[in-house]
Amino acid sequence: MTKNMPDIACQPHQGPQGKLNWVGMSGIELPVLVQQGTDKSQTVRLSSLTQAYVNLNDPLSKGIHMSRLYLLLDQMATQEALTPKRVEEILSKFIESHVDLSTNAFVEFKFDYYERRNSLKSSNSGWKHYPTTIRGEMREGEFSCEVSIEVPYSSTCPCSAALSRQLIQEAFQAQFDGKQVNYDEVMQWLGTPEGICATPHSQRSYAQVKVKVNNQDTLVLSDLINDIENALQTPVQAAVKREDEQEFARLNASNLMFCEDASRRLQTALDERDHYLDFWVRVNHLESLHPHDAVAIVTKGIDGGYSDEPNFMDPMK
Repeated sequence: MTKNMPDIACQPHQGPQGKLNWVGMSGIELPVLVQQGTDKSQTVRLSSLTQAYVNLNDPLSKGIHMSRLYLLLDQMATQEALTPKRVEEILSKFIESHVDLSTNAFVEFKFDYYERRNSLKSSNSGWKHYPTTIRGEMREGEFSCEVSIEVPYSSTCPCSAALSRQLIQEAFQAQFDGKQVNYDEVMQWLGTPEGICATPHSQRSYAQVKVKVNNQDTLVLSDLINDIENALQTPVQAAVKREDEQEFARLNASNLMFCEDASRRLQTALDERDHYLDFWVRVNHLESLHPHDAVAIVTKGIDGGYSDEPNFMDPMK
């Protein structure tokens, strides 16, 4: 015979009374499903760290039913691919499970998304890693969904490139000044270390992008990655043969970028996509010349959107 177990949460609340903005759980280990690539039928199971919260509107209630949030996540986030529409359904269920207690809900899924990307020139391909976060919020019936992703790329300093070109010109002048210039001799000289006596500095860089999306029933992370990498033109590479490395060097020389240039490229690219209701971009150039980083931040700039006030925090942390 099952004993009646006490439920402290349902007993009268005798302590200080007050409404609470958010109550829930963080660090939930959850194997979520995410669409892989552009094929809606292809999904991959990824390990996520999840947060789940509701507000507590009843000052007389001891607390919420945390197990209900966990069970709903287990049922709804692990059996179907995560999409904005699915996130909205999860949040609605959170609130339904706390009728008379809660009107708002929040959920966040943080995971490492891996995708196979083709090499620049060779027939090879390799896996690339993109830290990703999906956040959803329901406030008084109004739903919002945000996707954050971090994309690594290379940035070559335009100033350093100009200074390097000047040194190469000076080396050419020192080698051939006053001489009858011979085409073959110049070609041979250009292939020596003396011919290219200086190179511009470049560094690994990161674009951290947050986009607001509507309650669509698909989430194609590949499209967002492509929008970012196509705008920057110098994404880091996985599988690299010599022809890929040479093409990477060419792309860097053709896409010299200060952090301001990179952020404006992304601003233009994301602004052209109607399905990004709003965006927030932070580019980080991890300087090889300086011990500090160069950073630029830009938003879409819509009324009521991401604030244009200084926000220097890393959104992925």
